[in-house]
Amino acid sequence: MSALIARQAQPTLAERLADLAVQALIDEADLSPKPGLVDRRGNGAHDDLHLGLMHASAHALWPTFKAMAEAAQQLGEVGQPLRETLGQLGRDGEADMLRVTHGVNTHRGAIWALGLLSAAAALEADAPDARGVAATAAALARLSDPAAPHNPHSHGAQVCRTYGVLGAREQAQHGFPAVIEQGLPQLLVSRRGGAGEQNARLDALLAIMTELSDTCVLHRAGLDGLTRMQQGARAVLAAGGCASLAGRRQLRALEGEMLSLRASPGGAADLLAATLFLDRLAPFAPAPTGSN
Repeated sequence: MSALIARQAQPTLAERLADLAVQALIDEADLSPKPGLVDRRGNGAHDDLHLGLMHASAHALWPTFKAMAEAAQQLGEVGQPLRETLGQLGRDGEADMLRVTHGVNTHRGAIWALGLLSAAAALEADAPDARGVAATAAALARLSDPAAPHNPHSHGAQVCRTYGVLGAREQAQHGFPAVIEQGLPQLLVSRRGGAGEQNARLDALLAIMTELSDTCVLHRAGLDGLTRMQQGARAVLAAGGCASLAGRRQLRALEGEMLSLRASPGGAADLLAATLFLDRLAPFAPAPTGSN
């Protein structure tokens, strides 16, 4: 009987994916020192955010990520029914987030990115390869959601129009290139180079920042701020990354730039969380029959 109870207590795939998504958000928030972002040292360039709020927001989103993965399992394929279901679940999750944060937008972009990836991972559960999961998420993101509110006055929409850049929606529709081409490769390179896990994650964030047209930075600091973010991130990596003394000096200089501009690379932070989520997917594949 005890063995039966133990088997029944095992979390479902949807629950494990929700755990993974929430942990990715927690790990992104805790990672320090991040230039301009909330971390264990303080609020960065934000007046309305702090680490406790980021944690509370992440935990509040667990039911949303679980429901998205379950919907993918139930519907079983990329298609309009799943896309519309995910859209509604995402809007419900955003409302839950805003209730917990008293109206502060902590993770709107992360709901979009990690929600799509959670659903895609549920569809690709037999072989959750990062690139394949990102491609499935992209196929979902390219489908329309007729019920989605159209808000041309949002900060993201205004920035994309003004500067002609791609936003979070387009990142997903293109298969998260900042994650697949910058974040994940740098994470692996830094680990193999002996940087240590925290430094490797910081390097992954910086690699994302080198190329991303971060709409959060553009909104607060314009093209000059974006250029300074990208060049500063490149300087850290060129100096040897966050595990080196020279790299840390460049990181402090970049943080000074971001704080002086009151600019926070929130888009890059969301994509770092997506990077951490995809990095950890391999252990979620079911063991082959007969394996130990």
